[in-house]
Amino acid sequence: MSSLRTLIGYMRPYWVAALLAPLLMAIEVTMDLAQPRLLQDVVDIGIANKDLESVLHTGWLMIGAAVIGVIGGVGCTVFATIAAQNFGADIRGDLFRKVQALSFGDLDRLQTGRLVTRLTNDVEQVQEAAGMFLRILVRAPLLVIGSLIMAVLTSPSLSLILVAMAPLLIVLFALIMGKAHVLFTAVQDRLDRVNVVLQENLAGVRVVKAFVRAPQEIARFGEANEQLKDTTILAQTLVAVMQPIMMLMVNVGVVAILWFGGIQVVHGELQVGKILAFINYLMQMLTSLMFVGMMVMRVARADASAERLREVLDTRPEVLDPEKPARRPNARGSVEFDDVDFTYDGNGGEPVLSGVSFKAMPGETVAILGATGSGKSTLAHLIPRLYDVTDGRVLVDGVDVRELSQDDLRRDVVLVLQDAVLFSGSIRDNICYGRPDATDEEVEAAARLAQAHEFISETPEGYETDLSQGGVNLSGGQKQRLSLARALVAKPKVLILDDCTSAVDSSTEAAIIRGLDTCEGTCTRIVIAQRVGTVVNADSILILENGTISAQGTHAELMRSSATYRDIVHSQLDVQEVAGV
Repeated sequence: MSSLRTLIGYMRPYWVAALLAPLLMAIEVTMDLAQPRLLQDVVDIGIANKDLESVLHTGWLMIGAAVIGVIGGVGCTVFATIAAQNFGADIRGDLFRKVQALSFGDLDRLQTGRLVTRLTNDVEQVQEAAGMFLRILVRAPLLVIGSLIMAVLTSPSLSLILVAMAPLLIVLFALIMGKAHVLFTAVQDRLDRVNVVLQENLAGVRVVKAFVRAPQEIARFGEANEQLKDTTILAQTLVAVMQPIMMLMVNVGVVAILWFGGIQVVHGELQVGKILAFINYLMQMLTSLMFVGMMVMRVARADASAERLREVLDTRPEVLDPEKPARRPNARGSVEFDDVDFTYDGNGGEPVLSGVSFKAMPGETVAILGATGSGKSTLAHLIPRLYDVTDGRVLVDGVDVRELSQDDLRRDVVLVLQDAVLFSGSIRDNICYGRPDATDEEVEAAARLAQAHEFISETPEGYETDLSQGGVNLSGGQKQRLSLARALVAKPKVLILDDCTSAVDSSTEAAIIRGLDTCEGTCTRIVIAQRVGTVVNADSILILENGTISAQGTHAELMRSSATYRDIVHSQLDVQEVAGV
């Protein structure tokens, strides 16, 4: 319950609905408690004395009480739903905002599939528990207490049966609560695993099909699914055992009351109406306890979910804005790495970058070449501060990026990734993603620079053509060009191209590079590429090997001084092409 209690603050804005729900439920409970007493009057007064008028009068009172109870119950449900749905919506909203504020490192640790479970299933569990709490967990205790009081007032001697049953119920609830929390925590963890496998396969379905790995992936999903099934069966078995045990206690209680109450009736110590009233109070009390037992299971599951929600909500992002962000009144786009070290898991892992130092002056193009795993993309991620350096400094316009606000930094530093990410909506919406106020002329100019205007014009509705989710109705090269156009329309001071033309043919890539070189207001460019031919004209070329810069200079300088660079060039270009460049 401790984790659930930490979320109570989300209910405060809806305190009126949260207060009206139990108050209206109290009205329904009061009417329910009045029914057995009225039934007692019907039997002991009306029927015993053959007084039809008394029977009718009491009958009308019972009908009136039932109607008032229905009004109270419906009102309780309405206000409980309002409070619970708003409660869940606010938690979900805060979770999404928190996810947006997390760094790449935080997202790597929490994992996408697990976050999806928290934003959906875990929030739903907590939301349902809140709604049921305002209904059943208010109704049940009130009925238990009220029925106990009315039962004692009806027959103090028979109430000893309830006293004898109480310790058994308390022990039963304690055992079930402890076991349920463990089981339902495991259920949510297994659900996490199912969502992770599902998310990976939906994202990589083309790779799965290309490598004919469907049987293996089906088996992997099947294993996760089986684990979820088995754990859920254990948890639900506990729920299933709870109900018959409670019903057994109800029936034992009824038999005991009829036995001992019958003896008292025979000796003239008790009236039949009181036995009927007492049995009704017992049924109300034990049935309410049964609902409490079921709610204990629900609360245990919700508490497990709340604990997982708190893990996300309490996560302190690794990348935070400074209290007083620095200003750059004359942002021009210079970039400097000053003896930068970086590891993905803090100081305990192997360094991905070590002692990296270089400068890119405003308007220059710096190209980065290196083998897979040499740290090229990691270096690119440090400039817009998607990760923080482990040691050293990354400076933009002479200011450490850790001293700038993330929004200010990322308005001027735009990263175009190799894996182009597009959103459902029109082509125009995707290009304007970073600048919704961009004019039609700016959108078209950016598309022309990215060599995307031609294929856009051939689509049925041009720039208004709707894209399917993730842009699946486009080729890989088309998606990369739209992603580049989106970056260009933002007019950044620093443009980082992380192998973002890998799916584009060489001639189109060359046209893109020429366009970027000749466009007005050229920004500083950090170009990560695999093809040497596209970066030979860069102002500076860095060769990354095992996270360190092994060589740096222009194409001509590196051809003279770097054997690694010469090997790269000769592996991609023939003798005539080498001579030409």
